[in-house]
Amino acid sequence: MPTPSRGQLEEWAKNYIALWNAGDKEAWVKNWKRIAAGDFRMLDPVGTPEKRGFEQCASGPFDLFQPKIRFNVVEGTQFICGNEVAWLLENHMSGDGRTVVNLSIETYRFGDDGSVVMRTYYRVPAQTDDEIGRMFKEYLPEGQ
Repeated sequence: MPTPSRGQLEEWAKNYIALWNAGDKEAWVKNWKRIAAGDFRMLDPVGTPEKRGFEQCASGPFDLFQPKIRFNVVEGTQFICGNEVAWLLENHMSGDGRTVVNLSIETYRFGDDGSVVMRTYYRVPAQTDDEIGRMFKEYLPEGQ
């Protein structure tokens, strides 16, 4: 699998957000597999233990977070440089009758072997007993 072209990365990025927000997991997975069918590695967020494999890095987080989080790439903050994509993402998280917006910086490096390395930077919400806190207790059980 060759390194994705700029056009492929632009299409992947557009679909990543649109398909996530639509809740279309099947299409969202296909979008990933078109440009990254190899090894998946993720530091989410950086400073926590590395996650590996499609289930840990993409499919599982979709199931856990998608029902409660909507994404928006902040205008003017998406960058495609060679085989890498980066953006500043607004994460609109809903739970217990309220919505909060947290920001994350996210980078994706695509390899010519179909691999991808993802790195995210964000303030982890408190692991409390409300809906948002419970999601992060499940996602980061090490208490990161």
